[in-house]
Amino acid sequence: MKLPVPAFLVAALFLAACAPQTSSNSASDKDDKSGTLRVWLFQEVGNDPKQKVVDSVVAGFEKAHSGTKVDVEYIPVDTRAQRVKAAFNDPESAPDVMEYGNTDTAGYVRDGGLLDVTRDFGAWSEAKDTDPTARQSVTVAGKVYGAPFYVGVRALYYRTDVFRELGLKPPATLAELASTARAVRKAKPDLYGLVVGGAYTYGAMPFIWAAGGELATAKGTSYTSAIDSAAAQKGIKEYTSLFGDDNCPAAKCAGFGGNDTVTAFAAGKAGMAIGGDFSHAAVEAGTVKGKYAVVPLPGATAGSVAPAFAGGNNIGVLKSTTHRTLAVQLMEELTAKKTQAAMFDAMGFLPTFKDVRDQAAAKEPFVKPFVQTLAAGTKFVPASAGWSGIDSSLVLPTMFQEVISGKKSVAAASGEAADKMDAAFGSAG
Repeated sequence: MKLPVPAFLVAALFLAACAPQTSSNSASDKDDKSGTLRVWLFQEVGNDPKQKVVDSVVAGFEKAHSGTKVDVEYIPVDTRAQRVKAAFNDPESAPDVMEYGNTDTAGYVRDGGLLDVTRDFGAWSEAKDTDPTARQSVTVAGKVYGAPFYVGVRALYYRTDVFRELGLKPPATLAELASTARAVRKAKPDLYGLVVGGAYTYGAMPFIWAAGGELATAKGTSYTSAIDSAAAQKGIKEYTSLFGDDNCPAAKCAGFGGNDTVTAFAAGKAGMAIGGDFSHAAVEAGTVKGKYAVVPLPGATAGSVAPAFAGGNNIGVLKSTTHRTLAVQLMEELTAKKTQAAMFDAMGFLPTFKDVRDQAAAKEPFVKPFVQTLAAGTKFVPASAGWSGIDSSLVLPTMFQEVISGKKSVAAASGEAADKMDAAFGSAG
């Protein structure tokens, strides 16, 4: 998933100006100015480069705060749910600062685990340059519960050798994407034209958004599903129409998730695929190395870009911390511009600051189409605690697969999905 690690040298990171201390809104009545700060970060497949960047930040932080020690633990992503739940229930075992997936924000806020850092974030000088969608990913009901750490988006990978041989150009619209995919499949039946997946939610979402649809609409702090609207149904139909013998046979592709589609493309089995900036290393390691290029996924009209889901991770402070001021300062240091620039060099993580991201694109050309996608405007999932249940119960993949299999019409499948989503939103409050 991550990029090959280039040689890099992490410059010494200096402590940014401290945000003014606000009245404590932590669950603890303590705000110790020394002692041990516990930090949980995600364990990456190749974690050493990440650890080197973090170690540099920690060394600078400890030097600037006499009597303070930072204890960093790298936790497996797959078991994070159990660890975090236990931490929320037992403050004694909880970290002060934690990395978390940006789609988990609303659920963690509902569970009372994350600290409201709205005033701190607003007073932080670097926050003004944060990408709007990244800022949205730490915001629930108008309050901020962390700082964005990195962002990830998807674009269109295509085979330059196949396109050259067939005299094809990168598609300029989603309609051209479909016709180009079918042209590849017809000329080369051993390839998927555009490899798609019935379980690839984040690959399907751009079709819904490009058609003018939404996943849900907000009213105050509550959400109502919009997946069955006329516009959303149009996008669902466009995506599910790609599952057929003339592009990606349903029998094989209906069960594919995002990793399956990237794996197929990397193995030389597809003319095109929707993959992330984080897919670059896997594609480079495949048989298509040197025979592919990437462009933004086109939208409904020529020259437009289909809105992409802005994934990524955030770093927040737990409400149970007994070191509020120090924990907030450490959160800012771990997500600062210098740190994000170093993380890009080390891991390929796309920065959440536009100026830092532009510098990364100038340094590494492969980043350009993903930066263009971000600049065109991205989307995020509903900031509701109900989203985690919708996601884990596979509401959207089930909807896509029911349409693909022919068991239900787009209207019937999306209507059923909308009912399930509304139930989840309702139970979340």
